[in-house]
Amino acid sequence: MLVSLTVGKVDAGVAVLLTEDKRLIEFPSILLPPDISSGSIVDITVARNHTKESDAAAAFHALQSTIYRTFGQRTPSPPILRCRNATQTSVVLEWDPIDIATAELRSLTLYRNGSKAGTIPKPTEVHSTKLSGLAVDTEYVFHLVLRTSAGTYSSEKLKVQTHKMTDLSGITITPGHMPAALRESLQKSAERIGAKIVDTVRIDTTHFVCTEGRGPAWEKAVENNIPVVVPDWIKGCEREGRIVGVRGYYLNADPRLRQIGPGSSQQQQPPQQQQQQPRSPIASPRTEVTPPTPDRHMAEGDGYNPVAPPPPPKDDGDEKSDVTTPPEPKTQAEEQKVRTGDLKPAAEESEEDSEEEDEDAESKAKAAEAGLPIRQKPPPPAVEDEDDDDKASFQDIKL
Repeated sequence: MLVSLTVGKVDAGVAVLLTEDKRLIEFPSILLPPDISSGSIVDITVARNHTKESDAAAAFHALQSTIYRTFGQRTPSPPILRCRNATQTSVVLEWDPIDIATAELRSLTLYRNGSKAGTIPKPTEVHSTKLSGLAVDTEYVFHLVLRTSAGTYSSEKLKVQTHKMTDLSGITITPGHMPAALRESLQKSAERIGAKIVDTVRIDTTHFVCTEGRGPAWEKAVENNIPVVVPDWIKGCEREGRIVGVRGYYLNADPRLRQIGPGSSQQQQPPQQQQQQPRSPIASPRTEVTPPTPDRHMAEGDGYNPVAPPPPPKDDGDEKSDVTTPPEPKTQAEEQKVRTGDLKPAAEESEEDSEEEDEDAESKAKAAEAGLPIRQKPPPPAVEDEDDDDKASFQDIKL
């Protein structure tokens, strides 16, 4: 197709062409002949290039096929979650390596009972996780959510029931350094209670059992905060029929901290009460104050010994009819007075005898004024007989 156009203006890089019906067309001046100017008429032939058009369409179709084969045939797969091990207070979950196809990974999140439990670090490398601090004998629901540039994919919900205290099947033991005979005994005890034994320290290892704290396995257990106990812990669980605390079964723990039997704490209470009973304060006899009786007075000061008043005079008939009465029981204060009286020196005793003689003389004088008969005090026994007929001496008497 031939078209004739008139050059209206030539500018730097662009020329203005006019059609026969006075329409303006901007045309690159580099495609025009170099000697044209305003008013020049140029003929432009326009034709469709079918060969080039078909070649471009084929190239574009090949590009689309490559994009589809690379990014359109495979899509990310939802993660598959499963339970690896469960104990009384912890759960170990694992999943297959995630498949995101050609998409870009955004995040991998774990949910517990519909709430976010945490984001998995390095999802392409980590394929398991452990959740601790769970309740005993409780059901939990877990699921994973995978977010990619191609969309969000969620795993199926997994129900996990934590074990009871009497269920020992969740115990996973990694043995360390110990005698061969003890290792065989440990393996038999673990089989009887349903526990598992693994050779290496893994994420589902619940206890590391050994008698010596050394070796790379022991170091890894300590680094992962896995309890390191002695073989007696397995025997204690087997004996009690339930999982027991590890406080008394550490390598350097005191064996007396181990609780044997459900009533051990109750059995230990009576000895403590018996030890606390002697601690109660007991009043000393010296600090106790006893009120004086009506006919006796308390002694205040050393060297004081009270003397009972003289009995009233009695007739001969009354003396015969006297009946001896048993002595009254003495109090602690009276006994103390008696002890202090026994320790007095001879000089104090002589003074007391003289005081008694003065009191006897005063009592006789008062009785004489009142006209009452005076009761004579029996004389002391003589060593030698005053009778002239009996000439025997004290040495001649047979004792």
